Amino acid sequence: MTTNYQSKWSDPDVEMFRDSVKKFVEIEFAPYDKQWKQQQHVDKSVWLKAGEMGLLCTDIPEQYGGMGADFRFEVVMAEEFWGRGYNAFGSMVHTLVANYLLNHGTEDQKQHFLPSMASGELIGAIAMSEPDAGSDLQSIRTTAVRDGDDYIINGSKTWISNGYNAGLVALVCKTDPKERAHGMSIILVETKDLPGFSTGKIIEKIGQKGQDTCELFFDDMRVPAANLLGGTEGRGFIQLMSDLPYERILLAASGAAAMETAVDMTITYAKDRKVFGQRLIDMQTSKHKLAELKTTAHIARVFVDDCIDKQLKGEADTTLASMAKYWVTDKQCEVIDSCLQFFGGNGYTQEYPISQFYLDARVQRIYGGSNEIMKEVIARSL
Repeated sequence: MTTNYQSKWSDPDVEMFRDSVKKFVEIEFAPYDKQWKQQQHVDKSVWLKAGEMGLLCTDIPEQYGGMGADFRFEVVMAEEFWGRGYNAFGSMVHTLVANYLLNHGTEDQKQHFLPSMASGELIGAIAMSEPDAGSDLQSIRTTAVRDGDDYIINGSKTWISNGYNAGLVALVCKTDPKERAHGMSIILVETKDLPGFSTGKIIEKIGQKGQDTCELFFDDMRVPAANLLGGTEGRGFIQLMSDLPYERILLAASGAAAMETAVDMTITYAKDRKVFGQRLIDMQTSKHKLAELKTTAHIARVFVDDCIDKQLKGEADTTLASMAKYWVTDKQCEVIDSCLQFFGGNGYTQEYPISQFYLDARVQRIYGGSNEIMKEVIARSL
């Protein structure tokens, strides 16, 4: 991030880790960002490098190969990638899968999968959305039918981040199609050389072009019954809901970081750009608008920091996380749109990073639960 603000939850260990993330982004990521956008996915080798540097599964206990740190370190990952305009690296999704395993998996599942996820050898994806079931997850149609020691799985998923590179898919399916929430389970799918598993072509998106997003297909795919997350059918919906604050606060943190950087780069541009013989920032309408944008970005940061503090204390609930996710990502889009306006025609070109910040922001209001659904969740708590 370019801002000088330092959150109250930070400490020397967190900032030392932040320096490591910055180094990783600058050396191992930034030089290849254009290439990865063109091929629509990052190379798997960068995952291994991230694993070597201890940047993956930071809040997973050391006994399972993680760093044994806490939520703050995953926040730093989100902030440093999004705050620098690099969001092709799907580490957020990866760590969500790891936390599903940590919080809900059996001991055998944790020992089998987590060390490989921490090293970057196994890349994680979450397969929830379907062509006819996005926000309404209880309407999914992918089925898993028990057959001896296996499940036979049929169906498809779409909009799956990390789908192209994934070696482990946390697959949300119906083990009891007659039920809605109570019929849902999560099955851990190791994809390598798995008969019946296939990926569609990478989906063309208007933003986040380096992030691989795919359709996944399952045709009589057999998966060991031992891969049922937690070992009990019908708990998938509960497992998903219990980890929502973690995901949504991370999304809010990434939005706040992107917003801060966009505002800072716009202020720098306004100081250099001359219009009608004076600097853009010296025009009253411009500096007042920049004052508004800076204030909004600061409010977002303070709000997100409060959510992070509550998450660390175990006090963040789904309502608070939904507030953060919807409000911050809405403001992210509004603020960055206003920032782009300062750049005029330059802002509509790929030469200026603000254009990429603008395109990458839009989906933040859709994934992780659309912002309309966030408001519904909040309304139910009133």
